Amino acid sequence: MLTALDETILSTIARRPIISHKGNFGRVCCIGGNLKYGGAIILATEACVYSGTGLTTTICDKENRPAIHARTPEAMIVDWQNLVEVDRVCQTADVIVIGPGLGDDPQCRTILQQVIQNQKENQWLVIDGSALSIMAEFPMDFQYPEKVVLTPHQMEWQRVSQIAIKDQTFEKNLAVQQKLQTNVVLKSHQTQIYLANQTQFINPLGNPGMATGGMGDSLAGMIGSFLAQFMDKEKAILAAVYLHSFIADKIAQESYVVLPSQLIQKIPYWMDYFVKAYH
Repeated sequence: MLTALDETILSTIARRPIISHKGNFGRVCCIGGNLKYGGAIILATEACVYSGTGLTTTICDKENRPAIHARTPEAMIVDWQNLVEVDRVCQTADVIVIGPGLGDDPQCRTILQQVIQNQKENQWLVIDGSALSIMAEFPMDFQYPEKVVLTPHQMEWQRVSQIAIKDQTFEKNLAVQQKLQTNVVLKSHQTQIYLANQTQFINPLGNPGMATGGMGDSLAGMIGSFLAQFMDKEKAILAAVYLHSFIADKIAQESYVVLPSQLIQKIPYWMDYFVKAYH
């Protein structure tokens, strides 16, 4: 049974202690951004930074370095050809977001396999975009599936689950999610969230203006950031999904299309708003 989310889930966003440093708010690695899809990893990185992550590192094709530095100077950057450095950085991360603009060539497949095989017990993975397509073609076993979040849209879920879009009912989706034992954020006009703790939710928010490239990348970055910062991980996933659509609905009141870059800019304002409302 799907339980509808409401605004109270945003009480998950915690007030920051007066005595704080960047190490208090988590380390996130965002992996993706090949030559063709550099914009995707820029959006995921920006969403991660703007959602409050203490330290964000982006692992991508080196050609994206100037653009990322120009857009998000707060993020550190690692060349994904350097697999030793990639592994070193990933080992220190609380959360790894992998997939936005990743591509599906053998190099990217190697990085994904390395990330999944080396996942630590206290580390969360958010798997999005191209990484889901690679998973569908080359099945991989998770060591800690309960600490993995898959964020497919309906076509990506069709590839992963083998359920045609027209047949993606609650019962069928749940059966596959329980087999995977991961958390699944199934994006659609009303996103459904299937958690590894056997609870399921539906997000009543969202609008047609969100149907534009990069929207899922921004959500993946938000989920990664919230997981890195907030203690209750299941509520962190739900809060990120709800706030993402909440902000989009606000923008849609005055705009025909909701650009992910617009949405990202408003994340800190609304996080502050709900911290003051609930704490």
